[in-house]
Amino acid sequence: MNIIIGNAWPYANGSLHIGHIAALLPGDVLARYFRAKGDTVFLVSGSDCHGTPVAIRAKQENKTPEEISDYYHNEFVCCFNRLGFSYDLYGKTSSSEHKNFVKDFHKKLYDGGYVYEKSTLQAYCNQCGQFLPDRFVKGLCPHCGEFARGDQCEACGSVLEPENLLQAKCSICGKLPEFRPTNHLYLAVTRMKEQLEIYIESHSGWRKNAYEMSKRYINEGLRDRSLTRDLDWGIDVPKEGFEDKKIYIWAENVLGYLSCCFTLCRQKGIDFCEFWNSSRQYYVHGKDNIPFHTIILPSLLLGRTDVRLKLPDDIISSEYLTLEGRKISTSGNWAIWAKDIIERYNPDSIRYFLISNGPEKRDTDFTWREFINSHNGELLGAYGNFVNRSLVFIQKYFENKVPEAQYNQNITQSLAKLYPCAGGLIEQGSFKEALDTIFALVRSANKYFDEEQPWITIRSDVEKCRETLNTCVQIIANLSNLLEPFLPFSSAKIRNWLGIDKATWQFTEIPSGLELGKVEILFDRIDKKVIRKEEARLKGQ
Repeated sequence: MNIIIGNAWPYANGSLHIGHIAALLPGDVLARYFRAKGDTVFLVSGSDCHGTPVAIRAKQENKTPEEISDYYHNEFVCCFNRLGFSYDLYGKTSSSEHKNFVKDFHKKLYDGGYVYEKSTLQAYCNQCGQFLPDRFVKGLCPHCGEFARGDQCEACGSVLEPENLLQAKCSICGKLPEFRPTNHLYLAVTRMKEQLEIYIESHSGWRKNAYEMSKRYINEGLRDRSLTRDLDWGIDVPKEGFEDKKIYIWAENVLGYLSCCFTLCRQKGIDFCEFWNSSRQYYVHGKDNIPFHTIILPSLLLGRTDVRLKLPDDIISSEYLTLEGRKISTSGNWAIWAKDIIERYNPDSIRYFLISNGPEKRDTDFTWREFINSHNGELLGAYGNFVNRSLVFIQKYFENKVPEAQYNQNITQSLAKLYPCAGGLIEQGSFKEALDTIFALVRSANKYFDEEQPWITIRSDVEKCRETLNTCVQIIANLSNLLEPFLPFSSAKIRNWLGIDKATWQFTEIPSGLELGKVEILFDRIDKKVIRKEEARLKGQ
């Protein structure tokens, strides 16, 4: 089976924070799971490098937009690598591969019958001397009266036009913009309403927030979307008469999923269209990105009438992660930056907390107290404790070799049944429930060890002791498989100790007599004093 997993493309004008990581981690869980099953997986994403925010930051720092976006792109790559994200290709929208693909896509899109030219009003700031992208016009939402940007109101979710904002201002200098007429290419999204409605209704497996928000866009009335903008930094428009404009960022960044897959297919000698259309596709992002994946990307794909391109299948859209009871704010410096947390903590600890406490179906809160307690209680106290005390016991009493014995059949049968159970939950996007199900086994394994009392049976009934420890080894081996999608670093350590080549999604038996590798502590305890230290660091940023 072919699997495409598209993680949202983070914007390359600032560092990643834990909210970004929480929204994107499910993509790596999916990829590792499907690879363990033996499927062909493309996990793709990249840095979103174009647009005015990057250009403005470049001006502020007296650098070029490319220097700014490349700096953050490299930072993102480092963070993702250290957190164990297993991308098959992590690109950037400023790469030649992406730009060439997008220009070719747009040429064919313009010939598809859904693109037309229209004169429209675009916000222009005389103070800044430039046209403003929609998101750089701020004011009050005409629907709910709350603060909003020119493209969307986060309070009520309405899609907006900058000229409809009340008390509109330039978000760069705060001056009142004027609206000048300018010619642009438009995608006739309104003509696709019936197709989009059928598409949305046919995807019952979407998360509730994705379905409800997409239906709302349909019901409130779709609008045609501009494909071009008066910008200096971006991809050239491949059409005569539009040489002074760039492709609007929304009309090229979502095509990054396709450009990455196209690049991978070319590298592997695979037909791109065939692979794309035969794959089960997952799109992983935060809820603010929902319409770009359920309305915009499908509209671009439907607009290509020269070829049939499959529309997205599964939408894995997270809610928001808050921080110590408050909304994460990059401008207010109320955030935990990914580059900082990975310097101080085990990557599996970060992954475990952000999945087990992640904003899967509702907003959730990150607190340092819960994070430290989660590590000490679950990873160290339950999982690490079971693994280490079992293997250290073998090291001490059985010459570091798996005891010659039959393992407990009831337990191993339960282990075998856990694969399809946890796997089914992962495939439907229920990552927290899948992880909870596996950790229920961890807790029962500790209970088994305690009840069997090998520290007593080693002297009173050595055969029973051998069976107990052999069974524990089978549990540990299979936990390394089952937890591979979630906790890849500790899983790799265990596989190395037990001589397992790679994670597989089926029951794995460890032979009696196998000599174990050098066993080390799986997780170190974190001193609870760290909680106050981290809280103080956050408040003093």
